[in-house]
Amino acid sequence: MAESIEGIDPSRPPSGPGCAECEAAQGWWVHLRRCAACGHVGCCDSSPEQHASKHFAETGHPYIQSFEPGEDWFWDFRSSEMFSEGPALAPPSHHPASQTVPGPRERVPRDWQDHVH
Repeated sequence: MAESIEGIDPSRPPSGPGCAECEAAQGWWVHLRRCAACGHVGCCDSSPEQHASKHFAETGHPYIQSFEPGEDWFWDFRSSEMFSEGPALAPPSHHPASQTVPGPRERVPRDWQDHVH
């Protein structure tokens, strides 16, 4: 992947430490993904609400980056391809290391595995 990519704005910080929609609804998520165009943090497709994919469907922003500690891969929704190289996005590059997966801990149901995709 080239360092300058249409659809990626490296200057946009993440919208917060958790999925924006799940936080508003007091929900929970499995993993987090960050929109590389606007910084929106949404939950992954394994999560009950799949907000990162819904954000793409609503906005057309094509790229997300993992928002998990130790992961820096990008995903292109249009081609369904993963890329391991791309521009460095504005910090932070992941949710707080103290945040549980799934998370946040206090909102994850005991039977959470029955709710994932």
